[in-house]
This record gives sequence, C-alpha cells and structure tokens, in this order.
Amino acid sequence: MTDQNDKPASDKTPEGAEPEKTLEEATEAASGGDEAAAEAAAADAASIVDEEAPPVEPDPVAVLEEENAALKDRLMRTMAELENNRRRAQRDREDALKYGAQKFARDMCEVADNLQRALDATAEEDANAETKAVLEGVKITRDSLKQIFERHGVQEIDAQDQKFDPNLHEAMTEIDVPGAPPSTCIQVIERGYTLNGRLLRPARVVVTKSQSQTGNKVDTSA
Repeated sequence: MTDQNDKPASDKTPEGAEPEKTLEEATEAASGGDEAAAEAAAADAASIVDEEAPPVEPDPVAVLEEENAALKDRLMRTMAELENNRRRAQRDREDALKYGAQKFARDMCEVADNLQRALDATAEEDANAETKAVLEGVKITRDSLKQIFERHGVQEIDAQDQKFDPNLHEAMTEIDVPGAPPSTCIQVIERGYTLNGRLLRPARVVVTKSQSQTGNKVDTSA
C-alpha cells in the first residue's frame, strides 16, 4: 500500500474533487515534508473554490438609483430646454406684433413729411379761399395720420431745443450760436419717430457747437 506522503507533486486533482478533500491532501503533504506536493494541492484547492464560487452581482437597488438619477437629470434638461424654447417663441411673437410693421411705418413717415412740407410751403394768411380749403384738407389728413401713428405705437421725437442725443438725433451740421447752450438741437430738418419705444427714424437736426473758453467774455469789472 502506497503512502500518501510519496504522492508525486505533478499529480492532478481528479475532476469533480471537493475542495475539502484537496485541502486535506495538501495538509497531509505538508505534514509529511513534501512541500511541492503541498503547494500543488493547495493550488488545486484554490482553483476549485474559484470555479465553484458564484459571480458577484451588482446591488439592484444601487442600479435602480443610478438609473433614476440619470433619468431625472435628462428630464430636468429637457424641461429647461422646452421652457427656453417657449420663452423664445413668446418673445419672437411679441416682437412680431410690436415691430412687424416697422418697415411700413418708416415708409409712412415720408408721407407725414410731405404733408407737413405742403403746409409749410404756403402761408395761410396769404392764401386765397381755394388754397385755404386745400390747406385745411391737408391739415386734417396730417392730424388723422398722426392719430393713426399714435394708435399703433408710432411717436414723434421731440427734438427742438433739446439736448443732442445720439440715440435719437442725427446731427446734419454744427453751427456756432453765441449765447446758446452747447450741443443743443436748435433746428429740426426732418422729424424723427419711435415705434413702441424702439427708434424708427432719427430726427435730423442742426446742433450748436461747444463754445471755447477763449470765446467767452470774462467780467473783470467786479
């Protein structure tokens, strides 16, 4: 009968061997002084344990929580994008209602200019009866057009004797007027208009120059 201590180190553990038996063989080999056989038996036992150990599966609760967080983040981003699109569409719709007729209103400003030029070209006190009737009709038309402008948000810019504002006025020329405040619109060449607060056409004006200190007279009699 062969002693277990004489078992060769190269012997393989039989297929289907139990880990407890293999470990027992490794312990006996180690106690008998056969270190090589003990190491081989221990390796066989470890491989059997690894093969028989079930795979570690992820925690389903953690997986669901991660998926829930991802879906929530995607939902929040989608809702934010939809809200931005809604606000943008609403702003575009409001702008279309307010400024959709901007080009047409600018063209109508020329009609108002022509009506005013017709009134300024003829002195009413020097006109005959027929001319006065025509001027009266032009005046009624001008006033009616002005009411239509106001009803649709078109306002005339008050530029006469106002401080020059580059956002509302366009300076056609500058002249030196003694005693006049500098950068003041002293003459309106062409009326300007705004549409619902937005500049439709700047007022073309004549502006006074800034007076130099050398041109100012200093009272030395005191």
